[in-house]
Amino acid sequence: MKKFLKIIVIVLVLAVAAIFIFGYSNSEDLPKGEKGKNADDLATKMLTALNKDAYDTTKIIEWSFKGVHTYKWYKQEHKVEVTWDNNKVVLFTKATEKSVVYIDGKETKNDEILNKAIGYFNNDSFWLIAPYKVFDPGTERSIVSYNDKDALLITYTSGGSTPGDSYLWILDENYLPVSYKMWVKIIPVGGMEATWTNWITTEAGFKLPTTHTLTSVGMELDMGTVKGY
Repeated sequence: MKKFLKIIVIVLVLAVAAIFIFGYSNSEDLPKGEKGKNADDLATKMLTALNKDAYDTTKIIEWSFKGVHTYKWYKQEHKVEVTWDNNKVVLFTKATEKSVVYIDGKETKNDEILNKAIGYFNNDSFWLIAPYKVFDPGTERSIVSYNDKDALLITYTSGGSTPGDSYLWILDENYLPVSYKMWVKIIPVGGMEATWTNWITTEAGFKLPTTHTLTSVGMELDMGTVKGY
């Protein structure tokens, strides 16, 4: 038994060491860009390609995240139904004190479940609508030269669950996002890339992604059946 436990410990140590070496060897420094009108213009071109005007006026957005968390977002009401396991939270994003928690269909007061719903929504909605947030309060926009083309660096100085995170948007010739590179607190590898290529045009007329792939590890993030109407 002791020999078996010793082997397990050795395997875990080697796995942690391998992850550390991978992260260290593949991590990139956050690039420095140029702020100002040119960066704002590039961000505006990206939003035009996505049809942000339609996004701003849509009433309902539906999606799920990795088949675990399901959402129905009443966007104009700042209300979203967050469902996972046997939990459902009617979350009021502008007034969380009005939110209602249900467990097994019964209304209850449970701050832990409510806080989980807030965290899930902040993370999972970002993977759906991040391009539309480039002019949010607390954002900084810069142009970075990437592979001899202009890319858009967005830094969130405040707001959300992890202020200080940065994302470098890589755009195609029509200014539609094809990927971003991340410098975020929860990922130790700077510059990890995720695809933004599997777009649909919603019933409301704006674009949303249906899947992402973390290219360095081959992990796919499924956004479920995505709707906007």
